[in-house]
Amino acid sequence: MGNPQVKFYYKNVMEEVLGKEHGITKAQFSELATKTEPFITELNNQRKAGKVRYRDLPYQTETVKQVKAIADEVKGCENFVVLGIGGSALGNIALQTALNPYMYNIDDKQRKGPRLFVLDNVDPLQMKSFLDWIDGRLDKTVFNVVSKSGRTAETASQFMTVCEMIEKKLGKNKLKDQVVATTDLKSGTLRKITDTYGFRNLEVPDGVGGRFSVLSPVGLLSAAVCGIDISDLLAGAAEMDKKVSKTVFLENPAAVNAAINWHYYTRGKNISVMMPYSYGLKDLADWYRQLWAESLGKAKDLNGNEVFVGPTPVKALGATDQHSQVQLYREGPNDKLFTLLAVDEFSSDVTIGKAPQVAPELDILSGNKMSKLINCERTGTEYALLFNKRPCLTVLFDKVTPNTIGQFIYLFEATTSIAGMLFNINTYDQPAVELGKDATLALMGSKDYAELAEKIKPFAQMDSNFII
Repeated sequence: MGNPQVKFYYKNVMEEVLGKEHGITKAQFSELATKTEPFITELNNQRKAGKVRYRDLPYQTETVKQVKAIADEVKGCENFVVLGIGGSALGNIALQTALNPYMYNIDDKQRKGPRLFVLDNVDPLQMKSFLDWIDGRLDKTVFNVVSKSGRTAETASQFMTVCEMIEKKLGKNKLKDQVVATTDLKSGTLRKITDTYGFRNLEVPDGVGGRFSVLSPVGLLSAAVCGIDISDLLAGAAEMDKKVSKTVFLENPAAVNAAINWHYYTRGKNISVMMPYSYGLKDLADWYRQLWAESLGKAKDLNGNEVFVGPTPVKALGATDQHSQVQLYREGPNDKLFTLLAVDEFSSDVTIGKAPQVAPELDILSGNKMSKLINCERTGTEYALLFNKRPCLTVLFDKVTPNTIGQFIYLFEATTSIAGMLFNINTYDQPAVELGKDATLALMGSKDYAELAEKIKPFAQMDSNFII
């Protein structure tokens, strides 16, 4: 038997299931193939020209050796803390949730490495609570600061605070023992600090944007430290690379996925709901939201025309959100495309207990596996959505393993690239992110943004005439 696979299933968007109004006809599907197929070759050519560096991450042999070497050095610590935000955090969280037990941080018997914390915000209550807890454990804690530039305000503020704590508690000379930096190889604020203090460090590879970086040292180090097989993770990505490089439309799951998403967006279904039926996969949906939103939400196309495109990604969790969102999904506007994540074989299972004698109506559940219940929930919800003519895709994991998680990540990265080509936009920039960052620095008192600070003043305080 080969490795477990990730499979892409798309019948439930077709006319034969949904009817002509909401389903894709054979003629439309043929048109999608004709439109999309050339972009597969174009993306492959861009990859050969070194323009889409994330495509090469599955094959970074030397980098994996470096990651494993540092992981071996630090995995004896009790706590491993990632300081990062956005693409420097979401992938780390997704890998941990998917591939380590739910009680990993709590139960020593279930843990294969140190406790993992990913601090991806600057909420003062969250930070104070964590810092109070970690204060007496600094000598048993390693901090991985992840930032290409080192000037990201959230990560920099966390890093500065932690370094000050370490200096006061353990002494300045201990910083190099407690900090690992993942940053630009040659330049930037964090690189300067890293070289000055002699931190162990790994590279954020050039040409790989944060949202595409989970398979680089950005995501690999915390995974390796916590006992995840990163070689198998990358092997899965390499396996999917072969599939998404195929130039025949019907043989390429990324191309078909991108084309279906583009088709529905152009027909008014501009909300993309990802709904995992596995708690372990829930943070992959968070990772996907950044990938999809930041890559495809653009004001201008490649010709400079204002287009204001971008499907809105939404996360839902089965079966939880059957009880919070499905009412809207079935009877609200038919403006959504659903992608369900399914698991065929769960790595462990639970048998449902006996029904109380006074409630024989619950006997139907007794003795069944929880895995059967959650998969029946998924099938039942999909049937209900299809009954109301709501298009559904399914990504099926034979089993959740490092290999299949690698396959999934690479599939959706390639899907995003092809979708960007269909929308005729730059998939890899994020110009709209900068103004909010600059405004934050202006409000914090940066002289470089004094003029912007003046522009913000009218918005910085609430107008009492409009407070009720």
